[in-house]
Amino acid sequence: MPDVSMVVNGEARSGDVEGRTLLVDFLREGLGLTGTHVGCDTSQCGACVVHVDGQAVKSCTIFALEADRAEVTTIEGIAGPDGSLSPMQKSFRDHHGLQCGFCTPGMVMTALKLLENNAKPSEAEVREGLKGNFCRCTGYQNIVRTILAASGQDIPVTSVE
Repeated sequence: MPDVSMVVNGEARSGDVEGRTLLVDFLREGLGLTGTHVGCDTSQCGACVVHVDGQAVKSCTIFALEADRAEVTTIEGIAGPDGSLSPMQKSFRDHHGLQCGFCTPGMVMTALKLLENNAKPSEAEVREGLKGNFCRCTGYQNIVRTILAASGQDIPVTSVE
């Protein structure tokens, strides 16, 4: 079996993988980083979003070998060194941007990239940026409000029916 090496959450990690091993499976089963979720098996839901070399990627869409020598950040890697929540995680907590929590890791990772690329997005831009992430519990209003609040904005969110 081929060996794969990458920097995950700032730490050099490696392991033997089959050629067909998806990055999400390597992270969860090979490295024990279970914060990245598998939600649909069809790359539709976004629960498995991680950052690979600075890009938000659905980790169920790439093989672990494609991330060989890459820098990967998972939801576990955005907390402070002492385990404290990141500002985005705090915003999700403080603004009720989650319900069951299953989609939350992917939402958080997507939201971080969204704000990195657009520090003050409009509500419409946030909704557009979340297109690849599904939440089966919420109506997205609090998720959008959460991301706007994390960007320093307090904009009333319209209800989408």
